Amino acid sequence: MALAKSRRGILRVIEKAPKGVAAYFEHLPTLLESLPLDVSLSYVFSRVELAHNMTLYCGVVKKHRTDAVLTRKVINTQHMTRGQFRDKFQTVFGESIPNDVAKPLADAEKVRDLVMHGKSANDASKRQAIVAVIDYARAFNDLVSGLAGFRPFGDLRGFKGRSEPLDKATTRWVLRGMGFDLS
Repeated sequence: MALAKSRRGILRVIEKAPKGVAAYFEHLPTLLESLPLDVSLSYVFSRVELAHNMTLYCGVVKKHRTDAVLTRKVINTQHMTRGQFRDKFQTVFGESIPNDVAKPLADAEKVRDLVMHGKSANDASKRQAIVAVIDYARAFNDLVSGLAGFRPFGDLRGFKGRSEPLDKATTRWVLRGMGFDLS
């Protein structure tokens, strides 16, 4: 992982990131230049949450051929902890997230938790947390691309292909069987 000694260092990490990852965090450069690091940290974590939800949605629709509209509705209503996301990932993709992929995010989450709960974290740890999220995005994209052929930290147009989806009734059973709450 790159060491970011300044905001400019974070910008260099973004510039070196794959185009899809850099585009996914499109507002980060502007935030870094004009607002406190807490805002940038919040932003990258909101994008991680979105990517995680889209990973589950795209994975279920692509790999299990569920109805896209119903699947989106169900996944958008789920409340998931970090551990529950990892469990659902394993259920959907049949593999767990390897520790070398998850570690940068876990390290960054410690700093995020301090900031979000009103505790103090120094600027150096905030910068490193932001860089860790970018590193995680790169590694997570590679993992999901290998498992399902799409990159959640990027453009997801055309992720599904032309396969025919299951009907809504069968989709409900598939989602229920994967442990998603349909209430």
